[in-house]
Amino acid sequence: MYINSYNSSRAQQPAQGSKRNESLHRRLQAVFILCIFCGVVVIARLFFIMVLRFDFYTALAAGSHEIYQKLIPDRGEIFIKDTRNDSEFPVAINKDYFIVFADTRFIDNDQQANDIANQVADILQYDQEKRDKIIKTFLKPNDPYEPIEKKVEQSVVDKLMAIETKSIGVIRKSYRFYPEKTLASQVVGFLGKDDTGTKDIGRYGTEGYWEKELAGRGGFVEGVRAASGGLLSVASKSLKPAQDGADIVLTIDRTLQFKACEILQKGLEEYEAESATFIMMNPFSGEIYAMCSLPHFDPNKYSKVESISVYNNSTIDRPYEPGSIFKPVTMAAAINERLVTPDSIYHDTGSNDEVCETTIRNADQKIYEDQTMTGVLENSINTGMVYIAELLGKDMLTEYIEEFGFGLKVGIQVDSERTGTIDSLSLNKRDKLDCYGATASFGQGITVTPLQMVSAFSAIANGGMLMKPYVIDQIRFHDGSVQKTKRKELKKVISKKTAQLISGMLVSVVDSGHAGGAKVDGYYIAGKTGTAQIPGKGGYTKETNHSFIGYGPVDDPQFVMMVKYEKPQRRFSASTAAPIFGEIANFAVKYFQIPPSR
Repeated sequence: MYINSYNSSRAQQPAQGSKRNESLHRRLQAVFILCIFCGVVVIARLFFIMVLRFDFYTALAAGSHEIYQKLIPDRGEIFIKDTRNDSEFPVAINKDYFIVFADTRFIDNDQQANDIANQVADILQYDQEKRDKIIKTFLKPNDPYEPIEKKVEQSVVDKLMAIETKSIGVIRKSYRFYPEKTLASQVVGFLGKDDTGTKDIGRYGTEGYWEKELAGRGGFVEGVRAASGGLLSVASKSLKPAQDGADIVLTIDRTLQFKACEILQKGLEEYEAESATFIMMNPFSGEIYAMCSLPHFDPNKYSKVESISVYNNSTIDRPYEPGSIFKPVTMAAAINERLVTPDSIYHDTGSNDEVCETTIRNADQKIYEDQTMTGVLENSINTGMVYIAELLGKDMLTEYIEEFGFGLKVGIQVDSERTGTIDSLSLNKRDKLDCYGATASFGQGITVTPLQMVSAFSAIANGGMLMKPYVIDQIRFHDGSVQKTKRKELKKVISKKTAQLISGMLVSVVDSGHAGGAKVDGYYIAGKTGTAQIPGKGGYTKETNHSFIGYGPVDDPQFVMMVKYEKPQRRFSASTAAPIFGEIANFAVKYFQIPPSR
């Protein structure tokens, strides 16, 4: 029995071992499958993190383990000058203000919320509507940040902080500030929002044109953060410091700008005009002393305007038909070509029906009979200018108009200059005068900007040289370098003798013609009036633009100036633009301390 039992036990062992091996194999197989599954999950998760959500988790990691801090540059500032004292005044600077917010976690009950809200409303001088709104703000429970007011002055913040509560907080923030308010606002521009409404960007004027230089360049520091929060010195790191924006100094003279715009504003109101424009330039250097566009605006409150058209600088962006102030340009061309002299005689019949389908007539249908060329300018005779244009021929007339810079941008380096158009002179080009050339001779059918007119008259004032106008005196970069604008002669357009003859004729216009209001006692002033009909549908309307352009003193010109009123409620520019010019010129000769020479 024992032997049989032993043999039986030995016989059963292989079967039991096989079962154990099979069970072990299944367990190992399950573990293997589990490992493979876990590996697939890990790989899938890594793929999700490292590929599909790479940007998100990189930013998340940077927030907890790395530093990537942008360094914000200071925006460059803008200055205007005092020409006599060689000093500067800021017109665009960076100023710290405060954002005021409510933290209602520190408010225990509604009565306390009402009391605090009313105290804040009193300090901020809120009306009832805003007062009700701020009360609702302080009644919100457990709100750590609820904005109340932006751009709050330090003096106001001091009063708010005197309220005994922790429920009022402030955040310091730098904003653009314009200390001179409306002064030269269209030349300066403003700091507004980009098209997305999220980023501050320069708009119009100097702020817009020189955005890149004023904004500077942002920097950053990047590295690995230690447990203490600082950068690990052994870790890789890179530093790109910010570059502050450049400061810009304008050629605008603070005193001349203020006084000229003040006088211009007085005329705008008195003549009930829709808008007004003024520009003053040094004829020998091209320096712009003053640029006025009315109505103006306060760049600190640029969003509170009735129309965005007030942002535009009308001296450069609003071309118009100049009318009779263009006549000296045509006369200069004829004298320079020796086709006429100031004393050449022209017999006026009062009309010309040979070059246009519509008869060209003088203002008020007047007939002047025999007149010298000086008399043609004094009396502003349209038919006399057509006669001169016929002597020149259309090709030569067009050539001189282009030489004087019309139809081209001057390149003044502020937003947003326009060219005006002389395209009609390119139609039917031929030596014989056509209607387009005839009307252009007295300033109709072409458009110009006030800056182009001042530039052209500067060439007459300085002896025949067309100068490049400029309003940027210098740019001061963050590294200490300075870019100074230099005077630039563009080309000789007429001879010195021609310029002197035209100057004498224009003095006679002021002394004996329609421009008596532009006189300045003790000085020789040259100038020309212009009353131009405004084109409309189907022809010219009864509404007019009034202009006067001139320079002085003629024996040593220190300034060229132009005054323009849009749709004034008076008939001729002799009673609007001319006397305003005279008042500003009278101030200018005293400001420049020019001794009388007459």
